[in-house]
Amino acid sequence: FSQRGYRQASVDDVGRQAETSKGGVYYHFPTKESLFLERLRTTADRLVAKVERTVAGVDDPIERADVALRTVLTVFAGHRTMARLFLIDAVGAGPEVQAELRSLHERFSSIISEQLDAAGEEGTVAAIDTQLAGMAWFGALNEVVMRWLMAERPGRLEDTYPTLRAILLRSVGISEARIEALEAG
Repeated sequence: FSQRGYRQASVDDVGRQAETSKGGVYYHFPTKESLFLERLRTTADRLVAKVERTVAGVDDPIERADVALRTVLTVFAGHRTMARLFLIDAVGAGPEVQAELRSLHERFSSIISEQLDAAGEEGTVAAIDTQLAGMAWFGALNEVVMRWLMAERPGRLEDTYPTLRAILLRSVGISEARIEALEAG
């Protein structure tokens, strides 16, 4: 899937890569879509675990949200083919993959909204619909990565983060001084 994309990869291709037969692949996965779903789930689980490990040692909820977003962006920057699978190839797959993508988007949006909830409880951000804000933040990150993936000559994805961070933090009322402090840290 990484080399050819979801649509172009065949089960024969997967079997060759896995050094097994087509029948061996079908023994474990009844369809190409089920194989792709498993790949999507395990990769997403690893990414979520990485984000959770990265934010675990951070006390401030705004910093946790910042670290979570930066971690996702950095992982995608380092794994362009994985990002392409998640954000481009998966979109053209079947209804089960679409349901899984919705679930994944909800997982990542929830990580953000949980941090915004905590920031709201301590008075750092105004009372807002944090679920909607989490979706908007994840959507903004998604759009930045998509444009990077589709660019003929993409720059460094990580270079987009300072501006994206400032836009997102301003959207929930974080002061310029606090944004600057996060950028410095």
